[in-house]
Amino acid sequence: MKQIRIIVISAVVVLAVAAGSFGLYVYTVAHPSAPVLTESESAEFESVCSSLYPRQLIHDLPYPVTPAELNVHSESAILIDASNGCVLYEKNADDIIPPASMTKLVVMYVTFQEIASGRISLDDIVPLPPESWAVNAPPLSSLMFLGEGQTVTLRELMLGMAVASGNDAAVAVAHYVSGSVDAFVQRMNEEMAALGLVHTRFVEPSGYSEQNLTTPREFAAFARVYIERYPEALSEFHSQRSIAYPQEHNLASWHKGTGSEPPIVQAGTNKLLDVLPGCDGLKTGFIFESGYNLSLTVQRDGTRFISVTMKGPGSGSVEGNKYRVEDSVELMEWAFTCFATLRPEEIPAVAVPVLGGSRNETVLVPVNPEPLTVPAVISGLTAAEAAARVTCSVQIPPYIDGSEGIGPGKVCGKAVYILDGIVLQEVPLAAARQVSPGNAVKRLVDRVAAVFF
Repeated sequence: MKQIRIIVISAVVVLAVAAGSFGLYVYTVAHPSAPVLTESESAEFESVCSSLYPRQLIHDLPYPVTPAELNVHSESAILIDASNGCVLYEKNADDIIPPASMTKLVVMYVTFQEIASGRISLDDIVPLPPESWAVNAPPLSSLMFLGEGQTVTLRELMLGMAVASGNDAAVAVAHYVSGSVDAFVQRMNEEMAALGLVHTRFVEPSGYSEQNLTTPREFAAFARVYIERYPEALSEFHSQRSIAYPQEHNLASWHKGTGSEPPIVQAGTNKLLDVLPGCDGLKTGFIFESGYNLSLTVQRDGTRFISVTMKGPGSGSVEGNKYRVEDSVELMEWAFTCFATLRPEEIPAVAVPVLGGSRNETVLVPVNPEPLTVPAVISGLTAAEAAARVTCSVQIPPYIDGSEGIGPGKVCGKAVYILDGIVLQEVPLAAARQVSPGNAVKRLVDRVAAVFF
């Protein structure tokens, strides 16, 4: 009997130790350490997600809305939230239309890329080839009035494109950046293709040709990228009201001090700068084949919208600008009344238990989180007030099955933003750490452990 008692006690002790060890194991797995990723893990996660979940430059709102009935004169138009690319309004937004002088925004975009690379500077003196002299420009061209022998900086040429819409300035910049107009146009097209814009193509940099083509949707997507990457362009160039050129320091040597070539003062072509509060860009365009075009941006209280209107009506610039103004005011005032941009707190990475894998945890990281476009759906509240009522629910499982392995980028949870029952956005939470399948013993133990989760 004594021997049996010893055996029983020993068995109980062994079972108790095993149960305690198993309980400690379960507790340890269920409470992973703080999420810490190595640099290589973070780099691999970003690379995988950029491939699996490419960023959309422009897309529909993630929740249903009743299409607005607005009085827009332009044949084609689109309005987006600049922070996330959500389309708020569209009208024939996929019509293929010449951008006219809105083309010069792409010229400036390419030039800013070259400046960012360090290859050129805004303060560089730019040689003026004969093709860029105003006297050699096509008939009816918008001009900065460049001339032979003048001394002009790249900064002045950029201002000439942004304010006076100078075709001559666009040609001078194209030659300076790429050595020739043809080479520069090829670069423009390569950059548009890199953004995924399939209908936006150019044959020359000024916008004079009707063979330059885009759509309101694609040009709004481009404008979003342009503002995002080079926001300084708005204050330095696109919100300037006038330009006076040439100044004394610009003159050819044979004109200096003679008073024979006084500055030509030109008001900016974007008449909305003094009409819409918060307007700080972007660019007009007109040729007969395109009608009156306008890419516009307005920012108020942290919310920025972009509109593109094309094929605007008008017999002459006075009437064309009248309709541009009416369309822009209609679109922007409606947008600021009905929507606001919310930039929620950053969703933190979270460690989640893994059962059946070679490791006991992985880290979930948000994929492509962006600001929210919040609708004013609550009676009596503005869009900004409605934004204050948005809640976030982070939904993750108690554990992740790793018996077949977990690769970086695998979506395992989500963060859901809600306003009074309306789901405004779902942000995927994806595994940022590689987990291989566990061995047979590990998978068996974890199958039992799963009962306690």
